[in-house]
Amino acid sequence: MAFRIRPDRPFTAEFRKVARAQLEKAIHFLENQPDGPHEAIHGARKKFKRVRALYRLIQPDAKEFRQRENARIRDMAKTLSAVRDATALVETVDYLASQATSPDEISALAFASKALIERRDQIASEELDLADKIASAIGTCREAIDALDELELDDGPRKTSRRLAKAWRKQLSRAAADLVACEEGADAEVFHDLRKVGQTYWMHLALLSDLWPSAMQAKQREAKALVDVLGHEHDLSVLTQVVNENPDLFGDSDTLARLIGAIIAHQQDLRQRAIEQARLVFADDADTEATRIALLWQEAASRR
Repeated sequence: MAFRIRPDRPFTAEFRKVARAQLEKAIHFLENQPDGPHEAIHGARKKFKRVRALYRLIQPDAKEFRQRENARIRDMAKTLSAVRDATALVETVDYLASQATSPDEISALAFASKALIERRDQIASEELDLADKIASAIGTCREAIDALDELELDDGPRKTSRRLAKAWRKQLSRAAADLVACEEGADAEVFHDLRKVGQTYWMHLALLSDLWPSAMQAKQREAKALVDVLGHEHDLSVLTQVVNENPDLFGDSDTLARLIGAIIAHQQDLRQRAIEQARLVFADDADTEATRIALLWQEAASRR
């Protein structure tokens, strides 16, 4: 099933259908593991992010349900993150190596890649309860599917449009505040916040793309480009933290200095690109765009 809510059908039924489909896909990954457990976890976690973004749309009218179910998925996803996060660091260094500009930098990044591969393998060897964690996650997904039957919302076009507008306005207001903080030179956490709100916005555009397909899909591409840039930036922030906490893993002082220099240079470039892209993505006023979403929903739903 496509990741979208059809406005010409009752909202609650569509919401349940989309959430159930994403959770069932996550279960499929975790049960079948076609490319091994860690790739299965990676695939499942993508579905969890979609479900959590979906839950944000009902926050105005189902606060308790959204908070409870969001926490259920969030906490479960955290239990599956260790090896995948360690693998992401290897991929980050390999990405840096592909952008390297000197033999010394390439050598330093090759050393770092080897160290991080050994670190990942060590983490994997110590995660003896992974099968139990996966089984528990599958059980949690099934509980989340069952919980969807508890959700009761007013499916009237006007009520639904107001709900969506409130959720939309809140996300765009957060994005505007995060963008200002990034422009002022804030730390990595604020860029991570901008990434999270950008990711939610991208998913919301996909969910409601039937309202105005051409415009929503164009906006979705812009938001995805922002999320990709901020994803690389966040990976570099995590890598910086690991380097700071474990400097002995990364060779002598010269090798360490070249690694840190590569991280800083690329991170500064990514942050500037992210700010420029965010200005494009979040150019419209939050109230204006939220009102537009409400009107589009009412018009589409009136054809039901």
